[in-house]
Amino acid sequence: MPTIKELRQRFLAPLDPTLFNTCLILTALGLIVQYSASGSDMVKVLSQVRNLGLAFAAMWVMAVTPPHKIERVVFPIYVVALVALVAVALFGEVSHGARRWLHLGPLRLQPSELMKIALPLALAGYFEWRGKSINWRDFVVAALLLLIPVALVIRQPDLGTALLIASSGFYVLYFAGLSWKVMGGLLAAGLASLPLVWHLLHDYQRKRILTLLDPTQDPLGAGYHTLQSMIALGSGGLFGKGWLQGTQSHLDFLPEHTTDFVFAVFGEEFGLLGELVFLVAMLVIITRGFFIANEGSTPFARLVAGALSMTLFTYTFVNMGMVSGILPVVGVPLPFLSYGGTSLVTLFISIGILMSVHHHRKLVKQ
Repeated sequence: MPTIKELRQRFLAPLDPTLFNTCLILTALGLIVQYSASGSDMVKVLSQVRNLGLAFAAMWVMAVTPPHKIERVVFPIYVVALVALVAVALFGEVSHGARRWLHLGPLRLQPSELMKIALPLALAGYFEWRGKSINWRDFVVAALLLLIPVALVIRQPDLGTALLIASSGFYVLYFAGLSWKVMGGLLAAGLASLPLVWHLLHDYQRKRILTLLDPTQDPLGAGYHTLQSMIALGSGGLFGKGWLQGTQSHLDFLPEHTTDFVFAVFGEEFGLLGELVFLVAMLVIITRGFFIANEGSTPFARLVAGALSMTLFTYTFVNMGMVSGILPVVGVPLPFLSYGGTSLVTLFISIGILMSVHHHRKLVKQ
């Protein structure tokens, strides 16, 4: 019979200490800020603790699973996520004018969050399957795999999440060797299509972009979110107002203060120093992710680890840019701090995959 010490060592062996300890720090910060942002609502905090329990369990399962076993199921996962997006379009719950949620009995899922993981996994699996014979046709196939879910998410409508899902897939294409000439051509085509895209946007999406240029033109409407979050961040100063002392959230000036704008609550109460702590912790995770990607044992492992690390950076940058007024307002949660179930589980699945790549880095796919 193994001793308790041996069982503990077996349990902790797959968990990369740098990633795990940093995640614990950020998780603790998340619970602290959620307690304040929710108005000391223990029910919501306990709900987040339940979400974290599920998220940590998912992380451990992924960490002990070798990358070559994950690779075997990437296409079924992609198909399931795609079917879920179609189900949202047909039967999804409408909230705030968008159809993004799917009810499965007691569960309430946001399939677009699942696609954030499923898409880079599927693309990495495809390029691993093609091996050294990758050519331009493979990038066309990969682009189709990318565009289908992005189009379904845009239809919800959720342009912000669609662009972020597209970015997670694009990172795989880039790391797989997409030509700079092709990327330059895509960029030029994108810029040339902006007038057409502008007319295809919904009114609220165009208003968000215009508000980015000058949020004071509609301070009680489209610019309200941005102005209030900027006030919260600025009023925090260097050291912050103190935990539970933030006025913007506690007086209900700041909208969505437990989800999309939780960083404004954090900045108001903990100031610039608190923000720097969060940024350093996220930088540690992202940098560690790139080191892990570099030591991956297979192309699949390297592509997935690199893409997931870049995706973590993108989500952090976009949310903080939105809150600070340098990017349009989009529904993007902040990793570790925002309240949520599906987004939190997918985040920790990403961390678990990184741990798996590191733990099994000496294994070679048979």
